[in-house]
Amino acid sequence: MGSTVNIKKGHNEPKTPKKDKEPVFKNFVNWFEIPAYNHYRSISFYNYIYGINIKTVELNGFAMGFFPAETGIGGAIVTGVGCVPSQIGPLLYLNGGEDLNNVLSKVNEAGGRVVMEKTFLGEGVGFFAIFIDTEGNRLALHSKQ
Repeated sequence: MGSTVNIKKGHNEPKTPKKDKEPVFKNFVNWFEIPAYNHYRSISFYNYIYGINIKTVELNGFAMGFFPAETGIGGAIVTGVGCVPSQIGPLLYLNGGEDLNNVLSKVNEAGGRVVMEKTFLGEGVGFFAIFIDTEGNRLALHSKQ
């Protein structure tokens, strides 16, 4: 949503094998993990901006703080070998609730940094904003309002 694409005329799409029926998924994301250097600083950040209580467990040498989600897609803040925060790479859009400004307004207070304020995408699509968390991860928020 927040990126631009440069498409040249005459570009040939890669050939894919024909299938009888294309799979249709409810979601293309099943799970997400946000890497952290300082696990408890990161937990405090997300607890503050969302007003939640993330629980942490140790699993196979990793500290995993699970976002409280009863249904839908879940995720965790993860600290351990190979968990390196980044401002480059795929951009994860977190749920901003009814109005993403409710979460976004707490980012700077919690030690993060807003890099793109709430921006209108279009009717029926909603709004997005981009921020950097306390660990240096670039993330986005999305909401309909």
